[in-house]
Amino acid sequence: MPQVINEPSFQESVNLMVDRAIAVMDLDAGVATAIKSCSAVLQVQFPVKIRGKIEVFTGWRAVHSNHRLPVKGGIRYAPYADQDEVEALAALMTFKCAIVDVPFGGSKGALLIDPALYDRDELEQITRRFTLELIRKGFLSPSTNVPAPDVGTGQREMAWIADTYKHLNPDDINYVACVTGKPVHHGGINGRIEATGRGVQYAIQEFFRHADDVSGAKLTPGLEGKRVVIQGLGNVGYHAAKFLSEEDGTKVIAVIERDGALIQEDGIDIENLHQHIIEHRTIKNFPGARFEEDGKAVLEMECDILIPAALEAQITLENAARIQAKLIVEAANGPLTYGADEVLNKKGTIIIPDAYANAGGVTVSYFEWIRNISHIRFGRMQRRHDEQRGAELANILEKVGCGSVDTNYKESISRGADELDLVRSGLDDTMRLAYQQIRETLQGDDKIHDLRTAAYVSSIRKIARSYLDIGVF
Repeated sequence: MPQVINEPSFQESVNLMVDRAIAVMDLDAGVATAIKSCSAVLQVQFPVKIRGKIEVFTGWRAVHSNHRLPVKGGIRYAPYADQDEVEALAALMTFKCAIVDVPFGGSKGALLIDPALYDRDELEQITRRFTLELIRKGFLSPSTNVPAPDVGTGQREMAWIADTYKHLNPDDINYVACVTGKPVHHGGINGRIEATGRGVQYAIQEFFRHADDVSGAKLTPGLEGKRVVIQGLGNVGYHAAKFLSEEDGTKVIAVIERDGALIQEDGIDIENLHQHIIEHRTIKNFPGARFEEDGKAVLEMECDILIPAALEAQITLENAARIQAKLIVEAANGPLTYGADEVLNKKGTIIIPDAYANAGGVTVSYFEWIRNISHIRFGRMQRRHDEQRGAELANILEKVGCGSVDTNYKESISRGADELDLVRSGLDDTMRLAYQQIRETLQGDDKIHDLRTAAYVSSIRKIARSYLDIGVF
């Protein structure tokens, strides 16, 4: 992303936020420097023949910390990608994994490309060539470095990467674990596509379970009827908005996209809008909603919850003072600059930080990696046993005089958990426990005043302990 004028770069912004956390900790300066340092960065340039002409593509893969293996992080395809962004995102992944107790180190990758300019076959050719470079340089392996989808990539690209790795490593029985976010029929896991958006929902739900936190944000209890503004209706934003509106009763009063914004005070039907975008490639002319040309200005709209789910540096020193949301939930990576974060903290705006809020993706990626390494789908061994025990419970209730158990209740009691149920349960548990740890850190130290600093302190303590335990320091 281009650097915002008069503000630090994305990487500098992440480092400043980490420094703010380190400043309130009793941490050796050398340990702090080691934790912040990026372990390795690979830059590759490779030629691919496209439409009769040779094009040279530039890609990166950064490893921020390998205190846990494998290191984990997505690969994005974007025309604005650069090394600073990749290193910043790799650092975020390190802290993110530690926050939610996922035993991975942090990594990230990117290819400088506009995917819209190439057809499917060309993208496959480019992806397989990029994969070859990563494997040759030791930056792709089920045991050391495992990518996932990110901006501009998805299940399709992950399947190409896995297949390329398989052909180059035919003796590796764990080849399918070299990437996550694959199609389910190619070793993926149910629930991975929606995972980041579902994690955002679970993070917000957990926040609203704590009355003091809700009161501190000047919000009333409960999610029902809360007015939500969301920026970005890609994979993360779409699922977060859909789940919050359909399952929690919030009203998505505005959706901001690259071509403008839609406003509808009584709530936008997210699924209908999603289908409209698929059909028309734009949010314009969506029935019942008012279109605003200046989408970014709608970030300043009065609302209960603002969810930036697009790109970095969307809320900056330029517009931070005008943000009216009571609660900001960072579904994207780095949507607030360091300066904007400082301004909003002084205003008393509560921010659920990206390193926690969007950790659902890496959490379910961890489940997928475990599934691949263990070579068995979740629920395969216990589902029918659970169903049998549930059916027996229903029969016992009838025998002890409770009368005939309603058929729907009986089916509910006897239903065994399938893979999707277990994935959602594991994700919900992860997001709940992580928030509770952040909250305890915040309340346990009067030098910590915001959730982001608390999240980083919690994360850095775990990483430092890991280094100390293995004798690195």
